[in-house]
Amino acid sequence: MKRFMGKEFLLDTETARQLYHTYAERLPIIDYHCHVSPREIAENRRFSNITELWLGGDHYKWRAMRSCGIDEKYITGDASDYEKFRAFACCMPRLIGNPLYHWSHLELQRYFGYNGALSEKTCDEVWELTSARLSEPYMTVKNIIRASNVDVICTTDDPADELCYHEKIAQDEHFTTRVLPAFRPDKGINIRRSGWREYIAALSEAAGMPITDLESLKAAYSARLDYFAEHGCVTADHGIDDAIPAAERHELARADEIFRAALSGKQPSEHEGGIFALEMHRFFAGEYTRRGWVMQIHFGVMRNPCTPMFERLGPDSGFDIIGGRSSVTELARMLDLFAIENALPRTVIYSVNPADNAAIGTLIGGFQLTDGSGMPRVMQGSAWWFNDNKTGMREQMTSLANLSAFGSFLGMLTDSRSFLSYTRHEYFRRILCSLIGHWIEDGEYSYDTDELAQLVMDICYNNTKDFFSL
Repeated sequence: MKRFMGKEFLLDTETARQLYHTYAERLPIIDYHCHVSPREIAENRRFSNITELWLGGDHYKWRAMRSCGIDEKYITGDASDYEKFRAFACCMPRLIGNPLYHWSHLELQRYFGYNGALSEKTCDEVWELTSARLSEPYMTVKNIIRASNVDVICTTDDPADELCYHEKIAQDEHFTTRVLPAFRPDKGINIRRSGWREYIAALSEAAGMPITDLESLKAAYSARLDYFAEHGCVTADHGIDDAIPAAERHELARADEIFRAALSGKQPSEHEGGIFALEMHRFFAGEYTRRGWVMQIHFGVMRNPCTPMFERLGPDSGFDIIGGRSSVTELARMLDLFAIENALPRTVIYSVNPADNAAIGTLIGGFQLTDGSGMPRVMQGSAWWFNDNKTGMREQMTSLANLSAFGSFLGMLTDSRSFLSYTRHEYFRRILCSLIGHWIEDGEYSYDTDELAQLVMDICYNNTKDFFSL
């Protein structure tokens, strides 16, 4: 029997162990999509206990706790921090096969030196150990990031956000990790969303100009894009919920009419919402191309399917599901619209539905417009959300290798709100080295140390650095 999550965790061949410990393990991290708070970095936040650090906003853990029958009081309710942690600890033995089990124990090992298994029996031991460690002077957000060997963090920021915390971080000459904003324009694109008019007013104020029609809307966004660029932004992220907008190219001329009507209070039809959204995606793609930014597209999610819990807790509370009506066919039509106008930026595509892996693998091959940079134009992103587990990662990487150039893959990102989640890069790198190790030891790929070293280092770090111009 192997030691529980020991040094060779997931490294099940000699080649895997060599690749991980020699090349992958010590590479820096580029976390090019996440949801950590720039304010908490700027203020170098400290956490009083493990509940604040682990359970304050982690919908993965909330979802798992509900699946164990834990009352909402101990998840998002008014129970004490200790009671919430104890409830989560009681769930852990049931989470066999769930990546949360691995992530949580990697975090306990790497940041707190705890090598046991969290459960109801060990709850108090872990609570006391983590509380003691968190009270030590070095356990601040910036020091956690330093200890994690993080080179670059791209946060997720609304176009109307002020980037004062990014400025403050950049002014700290003792903190060398670059924390860059990433542009997330979803609130303005979804014209049928509740609160959309209020959002346009906030955007107008942030841009310092009135927004009365489509032309002035685009001018306001251009001003905010310039502002983000001044703060080092190199990427934008578009979350396309439910359906990728479908409209005929000639219909895009109606976008101004639709925008004006919505601004006056008229609710657009679903098709009108799609026309407007497609026109805005087209506009942004051109802006990103001009600036040399990377466009990330996340799709395939059905948000907030449970009305009572959405009304009680709001969005991002652990109830979203794989679904929606998006298809790779519609995505291809949208990318073609960009390409026709010579406005297809470097793009990374993620679907929350693992059934889309092969289709995305062929889609990216259909839009590799070479530009002399030596890099692909369109990439499939890493296994996302419900798929960033051992099985999902292996399946996504195997599919990509079958259909594209695996050596160009951009590797891992955390997509997390937690400052301990950098262990997910370790988790990914172990799985990557295991996968490559099997190909080597099964005689499916030549054993050339130099080529293998380059392959692993490229996937874990170099490709991302080059693709995002970092």
